[in-house]
Amino acid sequence: MPSWRSWHRPLVVFSAAMAALAVVSAVGLMVDDRVLVGAPIWAKPFKFSVSFVAYCLTLAWMLTLLTRGRRIGRWAGHVVVLTGLIEMVIITAQVLRGKRSHFNTATAFDSALWNAMGMTIVALWAATLVIAVLLLCTRITDRATALAVRGGLLIALAGAGLGFLMTLPSESQQAAGNLDAADTIGAHSVGVPDGGPSMPLTGWSTTGGDLRAPHFVGMHALQLIPLLLIALVLLAPRFAALRDAGVRLRLVRVAVGGYAALVALITWQALRGQPLIHPDGVTLAAAGTILAAVAYGTWRVLRPTAPDRPSRTTAEQEPVA
Repeated sequence: MPSWRSWHRPLVVFSAAMAALAVVSAVGLMVDDRVLVGAPIWAKPFKFSVSFVAYCLTLAWMLTLLTRGRRIGRWAGHVVVLTGLIEMVIITAQVLRGKRSHFNTATAFDSALWNAMGMTIVALWAATLVIAVLLLCTRITDRATALAVRGGLLIALAGAGLGFLMTLPSESQQAAGNLDAADTIGAHSVGVPDGGPSMPLTGWSTTGGDLRAPHFVGMHALQLIPLLLIALVLLAPRFAALRDAGVRLRLVRVAVGGYAALVALITWQALRGQPLIHPDGVTLAAAGTILAAVAYGTWRVLRPTAPDRPSRTTAEQEPVA
């Protein structure tokens, strides 16, 4: 594995800055009792900064795997840093002003900031897509590593892309009409207003659908699928089956397929206006099917192979006189 010193330095430095902001935001959560749209006002910069730490460190490592297009990959990493920095400056500035950053079109200034965030997130997504394409074209010797990196990136891109759905006017906003004069355009929640009853820590709605759930789960495939492979490698000395590179590859295939199905399921659930923690029978049946498929696939990969039956000897094959 390449030394961390060879990782994309701006991404590493930005991750360190986001870790510091996470600490500042955590302090803000304790000492600032302001609430905005039903959540502590410092919750958003805290969650975004922690997410950026994981996201950018993972990209910084993945860029070391490139064997071609390294210069393009380096510039794509620079774009991620620049756009992420703009995003976090706006979010933090709006917290200090006591205003919401996302979907805020109440004033010309708020609307300009929201539009700027929209452009930066498109640029960040495009830069990540460039890195994904470069990694798809890179020859990675270990096939399990190649699949974990590429599968994680592609699912993360799909998860990040779900954020664009949140920028569209909600049904209630469309019904109200006159969007040009609306204070907010776009929403996290589906079927209910933003800011209602929510889950602790995540803030996801408990009364309606919430697109942040599949957005979050999808984006963090970038870390979780490679981490699964690392766990398999670490467990290999204790489990003989995992020492086989082919077994690890097939297990990663099962994980990528199962993870992609999970993201699709909770996206469908959110779009139907259904809370993540209150699934209906159809959602539970779909979840059970995915779980059964993953369990069966894992069993097929790990099941012991029956030894070949010994062939009969010549004496056994000859008829008795």
